[in-house]
Amino acid sequence: MTQLIRKLLATNPRNWAPVPLRLAVGLVMLAHGSQKLFGAFGGHGLQATADMFASGLHLHPGILWASLAAGGEFFGGLGLLTGLATRIFGTVTTIIMAVAIITVHNSAFFLASNGMEYPLTLLLASISLAIAGGGAFSVDSIIAGKPCRETSEE
Repeated sequence: MTQLIRKLLATNPRNWAPVPLRLAVGLVMLAHGSQKLFGAFGGHGLQATADMFASGLHLHPGILWASLAAGGEFFGGLGLLTGLATRIFGTVTTIIMAVAIITVHNSAFFLASNGMEYPLTLLLASISLAIAGGGAFSVDSIIAGKPCRETSEE
């Protein structure tokens, strides 16, 4: 395993703090990605999302940006739920939420006014996961193979 991959997958398998964040952000992102990709959970599917991205958000070509957003949300959410490539998918979901804040939720703070409150919370939780890694009960800790050892001076 290369040194870069080891660094990306490195995590402390005894750290349970990232687990609730992974589950919450992963589930939310997976559900939103499912709405955009498949029309699940009351969503409109990829083509309608692409049309909205092009006409409403002026992101052209709409199908490209909708595919990137939907795929990032769906696969990013799946990765975070399982703790697979947590740092990478935490970065992906951070970028998606930053774009959402800039393009859609920039006119207010509170969610009731279509503000950035909720996407900002997801962005900050995603940053935390990108920094901390998957932690306990993650695929990253299994793949990395070597648990982080606490060093002590004797």
